[in-house]
Amino acid sequence: MTGKILWIDDEIEMLEPHIIFLKDKGYSVVEVTNAADALELIPKENFQAVLLDENMPGIGGLEALQRIKEIKPDLPVVMVTKNEAEDIMEEAIGEQIADYILKPVNPNQVLLSLKKILKSEEIIEKKTVQNYQQEFRKISMDLTYAQTYEDWVQLYLKLIQWDLRFDKLSDKGMSDILQNQKEEANKLFAKFIENEYKHWLHSDQKPIMSHTVFKDVVRPVINGKNKVLLLLIDNLRYDQWKTIEPLFKKHFTSATEKAYFSILPSATQYARNSFFSGLLPLEIEKKYPEYWISENDEGHKNQYENELLITQLQRLGIKDVKSKYFKILNAEFEKKVYDEFKSYNNMDLITIVYNFIDILSHAKTNNNIVNELIRDDKTFRSLTYTWFENSSILKIIQLAAEEGYKVIVTTDHGTIYVKKPSRVIGDKESSTNLRYKLGKNLQFEEKDVFVINNPEECFLPKVNVNSKYIFAKENKFFAYPKNYNHFVNYYKDTYQHGGISMEEMIIPIITLE
Repeated sequence: MTGKILWIDDEIEMLEPHIIFLKDKGYSVVEVTNAADALELIPKENFQAVLLDENMPGIGGLEALQRIKEIKPDLPVVMVTKNEAEDIMEEAIGEQIADYILKPVNPNQVLLSLKKILKSEEIIEKKTVQNYQQEFRKISMDLTYAQTYEDWVQLYLKLIQWDLRFDKLSDKGMSDILQNQKEEANKLFAKFIENEYKHWLHSDQKPIMSHTVFKDVVRPVINGKNKVLLLLIDNLRYDQWKTIEPLFKKHFTSATEKAYFSILPSATQYARNSFFSGLLPLEIEKKYPEYWISENDEGHKNQYENELLITQLQRLGIKDVKSKYFKILNAEFEKKVYDEFKSYNNMDLITIVYNFIDILSHAKTNNNIVNELIRDDKTFRSLTYTWFENSSILKIIQLAAEEGYKVIVTTDHGTIYVKKPSRVIGDKESSTNLRYKLGKNLQFEEKDVFVINNPEECFLPKVNVNSKYIFAKENKFFAYPKNYNHFVNYYKDTYQHGGISMEEMIIPIITLE
C-alpha cells in the first residue's frame, strides 16, 4: 500500500472516479462527507495525508484545517478549493497546508500532490544517487587533470554541493563513496600545493590569498560612500558557509562570492594576522616586531589584529576612515555588541572577529557532550546552522542590512576532520600544533608531509637558524611516539587546522548588499 488518505468533501460521490484512480495507484482512501466525522476519525486512524474541501457546510475547510492541526500538527493537509482569494489562501498557508489544488480537480493533480508530500524524499534520494553515480566518473577525471587553482576551487565547490545534497539522504553507502572521493581529491590537492605554493608567493600569477584578500576584496568597498561591516568568522569552512548562507542572504538583495586561499600554516596565528596586516608572517615580524609573537613566546598570538589592520589601512591610503574593531569570544559580549550596534552608525568600517566555530571545533576534542553532538561533517554543519540561527551575530547582520551597510563575511582558514596519525619526533622547542610543526630536529614520515626547509623562502619566521616547517597532508595529524596510543585515541576524529587540505585552505569571502 502506498499510503492511507482521508478525503473530506461534502460532494464526495462526485469524486468516485478520482478515488478509484488513486486506489489503482496503490492508495487506500477513506471517504468522509463532513469535517465533524473527519475530526473523530483522525485521532483513531493512521492517515498519511488529508484532502480537504475548502467550502463545506457546517464546519468549513479553514476551521477544519485549524482543528486538524491541533489534533495532529504534522499530518499533511492538501486544501482543495475553487476560491483563489488571496486572504483565504494566506490563511490556509498560515495554518501550514502542505499543498493546495484548484477545482475542477484533475486526478493526476491529486496524485502528484500526494507524491510530492509522501514520496518526495524517496524520489529525491533515488534521483540524487543516480545523478552522483553519473557525475562520479567526471569528477574523477577532472581531479586527474586539474592544473590551476581555479580548477581546484570548482572541484571543491562541486564536492561540497554533493555533500550538502547527501546530508538529506539516508543512503550511507553513497555518502561513504563521496567521502572516499574527497580523500582522493585531497591527496591530489596536496601534490598541487607542493608544486605551486612557493611559486605563488613570488609571483603575481596566484589566487587571492590571506595577505592579499583585504586589498583585493575589502579595500574596493571602503570608498567613503559605504558603511562596511566586516565579519570574520574564525575557522569557517566553505561547506559551513553554504549551510548558513540562507540565514544571511534573506536580509540582502545581492551577494558576490569569491574563494581565496589561506596561507600556510592554515592556522590563526599566521593566516589571520596575515589577513589583517596585508603581509606575510615574516614581513610582519620584520616590519612590526612588536605585533608578532613567535611560536615559543608566551602570550596570545593574535592580540594585535586591530593594530595590524590600522597599519594596512594606512598603507592602502585609507587614512581618514573611522574604524571600530570587536573580537567576540562569548555570548555575553556578543549581545553587548548587538545592543550597542546602532551607536556605531558613524563608523565607516566595523570589524567583528567571531570565534564561535573555532571554540566548537576545540570543544569536540575536550568536551564529551560536544563530541557526541559533532560526529562528522554533517553534524558539524547542522550544529553550526542551529547556533547561527539563534545567535546575536545574526541579529547584528540584520541590523546592518536595515542600516544600509555593505556586509563582508569571511574567515581566516578552515578545518579538517583528522583520521590518520603520522609519527613525528621533535625536540622540546618544536611547536605543538597537530597539523604543522616548526622545529630544528624534526623526524617524520616523508610521504605524509610537505616540508619547507628554508622558511624564509616562503616568508615564514623561524625560531633558530636550523628551523624547518612540516605540514600534514590530507586528513593526517602528527603524533609523538611517546604515549602514542593514548595520543592517537584522544585526537583521532577531531577537527584540526594548520595543514594542507581543501577544507583548510580554500575558503570563502562574500560581499552582501
